[in-house]
Amino acid sequence: QVQLVESGGGLVQAGGSLRLSCAASGNIFSIKTMGWYRQGPGNPREWVASIIGGGSTNYADSVKGRFTISRDNAKNRVYLQMNSLKPEDTGVYYCNALSSSTYMAYWGQGTQVTVSS
Repeated sequence: QVQLVESGGGLVQAGGSLRLSCAASGNIFSIKTMGWYRQGPGNPREWVASIIGGGSTNYADSVKGRFTISRDNAKNRVYLQMNSLKPEDTGVYYCNALSSSTYMAYWGQGTQVTVSS
């Protein structure tokens, strides 16, 4: 089992920045890919960004150039730096981890991000 705990959400004005953090614990030795997803009001959950063990990153087109995902393997944490935030970035942000041995996906409880116009 892997446990994920997100933090860092909050209320920010459009154009502002937030940094989300996700702390991983448990059987994390098999985790190579971690990422962030979000779910806005009335919308399905959508992928935002991913980082693979070696540091390769990928981003949804909607956040490319504004968000940066990073990983601190020594601290078992993954971060999402969000700049130039827009009201449409509002939602609950979830941390995700994918086991490379079982292909099981783990989720955190989510952290709320609200961007006011």
